[in-house]
Amino acid sequence: MSNQALLRTMCSQPNNDDTARFKTRDRRRKRSSRTVTWDTVRELALALPGSQESSSYGTPAFKVGGKLFVRLREEGDSVVVRIDEAERAMRIRADPKAFYITEHYAPYPWMLVRLSAVRRDDLADLLEESWRLRAPKRLLAKYDSE
Repeated sequence: MSNQALLRTMCSQPNNDDTARFKTRDRRRKRSSRTVTWDTVRELALALPGSQESSSYGTPAFKVGGKLFVRLREEGDSVVVRIDEAERAMRIRADPKAFYITEHYAPYPWMLVRLSAVRRDDLADLLEESWRLRAPKRLLAKYDSE
């Protein structure tokens, strides 16, 4: 078979690996194209047991057991979440467009999450982690047993 015929055959019959890769890329594009807003945060936070809408520093927030686990930042483009410091460092290294801190938050176990850059599934995981750090032990035990 000539090189041209071989090339035509390869181009006309997509490789299964290529097809899977393009489908995965399309799924990622669809998943990340959803705009994350405070309403998204609200929906995800309210799905966590014991989560209550509140306010903090004059902005909308969510608490569990009276303890803050997420709030909207004053500028409205980011949220502030409670996080383990090792996890914070890892997330900031992995995706600095979505996760960051300012000098103010450096000494505290909080991280900023840019709503325009974070993926919904990452935000859902992060909110659950933040909720877990603040939830009462009995509520956590009940949640984990379900």
